[in-house]
Amino acid sequence: MKNVCFFDSIKFWGGGEKLHLEYAIEFRKKNYKVIIIAKAHSSLSEKAISKGLEVFHLTVRNISFLNLFKIFELVYFYKKHKIDTVIFSTSQDLKLGSFAAKFAGVKRIVYLRGLAAPIKSNFINNLLFKYILTHIISNSEATKSCILQNIGKYINHDKVKTIYHGIYTAESKINNHICTEIALKGKGVILGNAGRLTHQKGQKYLIDIAVKLKEQKIDFTIFIAGSGELQGELEQLIEKHSLQNEVILLGFVEDMDSFMNSIDIFLLTSIWEGFGYVLVEAMIKSKPIVAFDISSNPEIIANNETGFLIKYPNLELFTQKTQFLIQNVEVRKQMGENGYESVLRRFNLKDRITEFEYYLLGK
Repeated sequence: MKNVCFFDSIKFWGGGEKLHLEYAIEFRKKNYKVIIIAKAHSSLSEKAISKGLEVFHLTVRNISFLNLFKIFELVYFYKKHKIDTVIFSTSQDLKLGSFAAKFAGVKRIVYLRGLAAPIKSNFINNLLFKYILTHIISNSEATKSCILQNIGKYINHDKVKTIYHGIYTAESKINNHICTEIALKGKGVILGNAGRLTHQKGQKYLIDIAVKLKEQKIDFTIFIAGSGELQGELEQLIEKHSLQNEVILLGFVEDMDSFMNSIDIFLLTSIWEGFGYVLVEAMIKSKPIVAFDISSNPEIIANNETGFLIKYPNLELFTQKTQFLIQNVEVRKQMGENGYESVLRRFNLKDRITEFEYYLLGK
């Protein structure tokens, strides 16, 4: 394995794009030749170029795998750069890029699955998973179960390996900056949530929790980092319940280190997660967690040790556990330290990169 291509044509920045960039940087450090395929002017492209990585620009749509010109363009690209390993994360990239990789004779065709939702069993998917893909990687055991649910009969189950996402642990204590807006507007114990404002992330439940905490005359502020289609609805709920001083929407936050440095407790109200990377970001900053006991959360959070896992959708218990942490500083501190130690043991990025590399090399 010498020439590795990370293929991600998504325009906006998200967990998959962050993973591709970090893995590309780390593989370059291991002396692999690395090229990223990305959409022109996308966040991934701009960040990769700023890091000195080689980028090939390509626009991919859902039906691009039917475009013979694009397929032959990719076949030429793979052969020209002698690509022996290509790595995908999205369905549209996979369908186009994996067929081209097969035609080009690429040795390792890898799918990183981060979505904890079943894969449809249809002709294209069955063909991909049975004959095209050489390696399948899930970001959690919950995601692996979803992969196997519909197409497990087409693949050897041992072919699907779970490798957790990692985080730079050595740098975690270096950045001790705080978020200026949180410092200026926060009062009482600071509760944090981060993620796209979508139904999946369940930020509307934070409004219910805030109402209950305010009724108990708890001194707190919830800061929500993220943007998305539910912003208008959340703003209306905040106004409806007169929570303008208790719940503050920050919009997209670039510097998550500073955000996590500025909070006391992290609340995750997602109703499903492929891998809750934001939990790891909070834990490496020694923050205790309250989250629903869904999908991959129990793989990250040790209940009653690094945080509390709440049966979905029990908002009453969620609020009670949040209130308990607000009122018990020593428990918060101990759970936070437990979480930090857990990340060091299980989610060190360099260890996970090595695990990923060895899996591809068959070691």
